[in-house]
Amino acid sequence: MEQVPHIALFCQENRPAIPYAFSKYLLPIVVRYLADQNNQVRKTSQAALLALLEQELIERFDVETKVCPVLVGLTAPDSTDDVKTEAVAIMCRMAPMVGKDITERLILPRFCEMCCDCRMFHVRKVCAANFGDICSVVGQQATEEMLLPRFFQLCSDNVWGVRKACAECFMAVSCATCQEIRRTKLSALFINLISDPSRWVRQAAFQSLGPFISTFANPSSSGQYFKEESKSSEDASVEDKNRTRDQEAPEDVQIRPEDAPAEPAAGPPRVELEGTLKDGTENPRRPPGEAAALVGSSVLCAWSSEPPQEAAGDEKDRKPGHGRSASRLEEPGLLDQEYNSFHFWRTPLPEIDLDMELGQGSGSPLGPEGPGAAPQVSVPGSASLTMATRKELEELIENLEPHVDDPDVRAQVDVLAAALRASSLDACDEPGEAARRSPVQDEPAAGELPGCGLSHEASVPLISDAVEDVDSALCYMRHDPDLGSDGGFSPDEERRPRVQDVVPQALLDQYLSMTDPSRAQTVDTEIAKHCAYSLPGVALTLGRQNWHCLRETYETLASDMQWKVRRTLAFSIHELAVILGDQLTAADLVPIFNGFLKDLDEVRIGVLKHLHDFLKLLHVDKRREYLYQLQEFLVTDNSRNWRFRAELAEQLILLLELYSPRDVYDYLRPIALSLCADKVSSVRWISYKLVSEMVRKLHRAAPPSFGVDLIHELVENFGRCPRWSGRQAFVFVCQTVIEDDCLPMDQFALHLMPHLLTLANDRVPNVRVLLAKTLRQTLLEKEYFSASASCHQEAVEQTIVALQMDRDSDVKYFASTHPAGTRISEDALSTASSTY
Repeated sequence: MEQVPHIALFCQENRPAIPYAFSKYLLPIVVRYLADQNNQVRKTSQAALLALLEQELIERFDVETKVCPVLVGLTAPDSTDDVKTEAVAIMCRMAPMVGKDITERLILPRFCEMCCDCRMFHVRKVCAANFGDICSVVGQQATEEMLLPRFFQLCSDNVWGVRKACAECFMAVSCATCQEIRRTKLSALFINLISDPSRWVRQAAFQSLGPFISTFANPSSSGQYFKEESKSSEDASVEDKNRTRDQEAPEDVQIRPEDAPAEPAAGPPRVELEGTLKDGTENPRRPPGEAAALVGSSVLCAWSSEPPQEAAGDEKDRKPGHGRSASRLEEPGLLDQEYNSFHFWRTPLPEIDLDMELGQGSGSPLGPEGPGAAPQVSVPGSASLTMATRKELEELIENLEPHVDDPDVRAQVDVLAAALRASSLDACDEPGEAARRSPVQDEPAAGELPGCGLSHEASVPLISDAVEDVDSALCYMRHDPDLGSDGGFSPDEERRPRVQDVVPQALLDQYLSMTDPSRAQTVDTEIAKHCAYSLPGVALTLGRQNWHCLRETYETLASDMQWKVRRTLAFSIHELAVILGDQLTAADLVPIFNGFLKDLDEVRIGVLKHLHDFLKLLHVDKRREYLYQLQEFLVTDNSRNWRFRAELAEQLILLLELYSPRDVYDYLRPIALSLCADKVSSVRWISYKLVSEMVRKLHRAAPPSFGVDLIHELVENFGRCPRWSGRQAFVFVCQTVIEDDCLPMDQFALHLMPHLLTLANDRVPNVRVLLAKTLRQTLLEKEYFSASASCHQEAVEQTIVALQMDRDSDVKYFASTHPAGTRISEDALSTASSTY
């Protein structure tokens, strides 16, 4: 049996001479030994059969007439337990190889019967373990009609091993079903597995929870872009449809807070929502003269994930008609365009009842703006909102007390105290009296736009000022890193319900509970690592508009005590940044990224491996801040961790395109030269490539002085280095510059070649050997030196003649012959590794 695959391959190669040898003689032997009494013979014949199928050496007709009937017969009730179990396993493994047609006709009926084998749980376990593979082969219709009923039975099997196997293949089964069945039936079934009595079943279910949630992703909207201008044509077409739909909608359609512009549109005269806090509470609008006097930040900061100073800067350039959404990514280039739904990155969400979701009312649609033109807006639930506001203010004042020495913080405390007193006065009003109040006396923070029911001369009451200052203060504290851990984001945002409509809420709640310490005790000690591993997939499924559902979980994982959890996040943070977009990345991921930079080497390597991928997503100013921290990667917990420095060199090559020539010269050049003198040769080889690319970039810069200065530094530090290893490094750099055409040959001959040729008299043979290789195999291959009769060519030839008369035999050999082109990698392996 071990020789059959080799003989079959021989028969295939000589098929004209022996056309039917394999089908007539060898295949029957393989099939017969599948039922051999000896276990080792059976295993070998099974391996031979799979190898033959994988190499497509068995004809389709033979599979249908000779292989499948035998396997189906081996699963008969009178077969022995081991043979039946092995036959089922072979059928499942060969299904992807034989295709959908044969699987549906010959394998699927018997597979469904084996799923209900009441006598042997081993057979059911094998069926459960391979259920996903069968589903992916037969497709959606056969899965839903024939396989799903069997899968439900297996998930409720009385043997925990069968249920565990079902949990492990749940994602593959879900991929083969429609969205409706996935949401209505499979979700409830998976919840049962998560709450299974067996710890091993729960453990497997939680490991599959993230992958299962990812199957709810909408393929039509899975394409991600990071900034507005990078939208694909497909996204643009979708947004054009949405824009058309929005333009056709009547003016009295309910305006959703997340889709409303921050200021009245410049088109039809109507009042739209001014701003929305994270919990859905509308932000009252001030008159233009008072808007600039807000404390700490602009009124628009509640719409943005940017720091308050950036939001204030945006407000200066903002024109009427440009809105901002809490889940929208805005680019400066869009500020000059009219507002429309095309500016929003996603399709609008379905209409939702804000009263049910947020526990408070929302203003009704308003009519044309004008003095007294709009009717008074009713505010349901204002009493509960007042209580929530008072509690929130008390918590914020308590959190700010330790920082009261700061004048800015003191100003915030004064504003909050005034608002607290105002809300206390409002809470004392009787409900009936509140209902009889005039629009001038209504509290605008309770979901109403101030001024919509006022006369033109009416003034906004003092409580409106206080509450709006509170809104500004909340936004300021949410983005101010100097307010301690309590200033990360406001209690409004903390209490924002983690509700979405992409996946069943029960599944998301179970996923979010994976960071609960009790789960590590009752389910799996590494459950947090599984949660971190699948988080980018869950975030992609939910979309950036639902990032608030995952933000707290991500921050919890980023501060987990287990370094393996943080390492998992570090390796995927660049992917998450693409999913979330530039504003959410700057607000929520950059602080965590900065923490990873100061973590253990096991965590830092995850950040380092994708350093370029993450930094290229940041704004230019934010990206420059990391120039000062790149030097820290040279310091590791273990000095023997040379792979860390090698990865740094690889990333620096990619980072060259992200920074200006001045930044490259000031910050990246010292690191590159340091890596060129590393103790480990593998680090040096990559660094030579880094320096050559740096020479290319600086030479092409507008003022070429940076490139000339770098070349002079290479000559001084390496070409004239007292240590022979430094001089050898200089030759390596020159060789790389020539091979990759980093410099025009005339510039190379002017700046580098004279110093290179002087090394022909170096006292160390290893330097002269590498020089001979570089001149013979690299430099003379360039047309500039081979075709022109210049003084440079004459100098090169004289140097080669001198090396041919060298006293060292290796130098003579490489200077006299022209071996088949070896390059820097071979040179490093053959020369440098034996000389350091």
